Amino acid sequence: MKILITGGAGFIGSHIVRLFANKYPSYQILTLDALTYAGNLENLADVLALPNHRFIKGDITDGVFISALFAAEAPDAVIHLAAESHVDRSIEDPLTFVHTNVLGTVHLLRAARALWQNPNDGTYAAAGRNLFYHVSTDEVYGSLPLEVPPDSSSKFTESSPYAPHSPYSASKAAADHFVRAWAATYDLPVKISNCSNNYGPYQFPEKLIPLALDRLRRGLKVPVYGTGKNVRDWLYVGDHADAVDVVFHEGREGETYNIGGGEEWANLELVKVLCGVFDEVVGARAGGSEVVVDVEGRIEFVEDRKGHDLRYAVDCGKIRGELGWSPKVGFREGLKKTVEWYVANEGWPERVTSGEYKEYYERQYGVRG
Repeated sequence: MKILITGGAGFIGSHIVRLFANKYPSYQILTLDALTYAGNLENLADVLALPNHRFIKGDITDGVFISALFAAEAPDAVIHLAAESHVDRSIEDPLTFVHTNVLGTVHLLRAARALWQNPNDGTYAAAGRNLFYHVSTDEVYGSLPLEVPPDSSSKFTESSPYAPHSPYSASKAAADHFVRAWAATYDLPVKISNCSNNYGPYQFPEKLIPLALDRLRRGLKVPVYGTGKNVRDWLYVGDHADAVDVVFHEGREGETYNIGGGEEWANLELVKVLCGVFDEVVGARAGGSEVVVDVEGRIEFVEDRKGHDLRYAVDCGKIRGELGWSPKVGFREGLKKTVEWYVANEGWPERVTSGEYKEYYERQYGVRG
């Protein structure tokens, strides 16, 4: 089987490429990435030389390129992750998110159908092998109230209505709808998963956890939006890659699966815990004793994000019940693994951040990246 993984040099994509390339040596893995500011070949350094893996640089918004790529490579399946993904950037530049996340997805859908579908009878050339798997976000569902009812039923399910609040989530919702439209209109074999917040190694430092770690390492205060009460459901990225593996191979065609960690944390409480784990890891590496954490002095409250959703949380009963998947890495264990990786690879943020990102960072926080 030949699988095209788009956005494979990004954070989540690189973990999925690594898993598939190592776990399935009989598969041919093609990684497609435009290598914009958040995609970097350093994320794939340990898989680039594998005999069943090949990297292709290209942009999903270039329809001519995508059509030629599908014609030349003839992938059996697509795992689609390529996307603009940072909410703050979508507020500054929504059109780029529409262009990449919506139009790019449609280019891929058109190319997949043109390659796989028999124009005479509408059947697909490799039944059971052809699959367009779209990896999406829980943000398409909108926001939940902070007050959780006693039965904890206030979570998004696969049947929850879409109510995106940011240009980013609106663009991902539109992409989800186009994937379903291709399934309904052209019988394209598809699957979709909507995942909660990921964290772990190789995450670009614009996101909360790697941004906080980078600033802690440099002795700077960690910015927290508003009051810090906004809640997110956190999932270790390795567990997400495992879930994608399970959905790809065992999920039902045409279905959507929510993927979450079941670890809801307010942003402020997360940063407090992160400060403690950071000091423990740094202290252990230095051979010192446990560090007393000055949490309050290391946090800086900043103006809240426009349209900041209060709470995300997904119900994972479907993927757990149908496919037997559940996260293996607990939140504190995952945080420690993450901190250890960033401390051991402290030069990584500088190597992967472009001038474009550093200018954005300065606009946001008044400090050069």
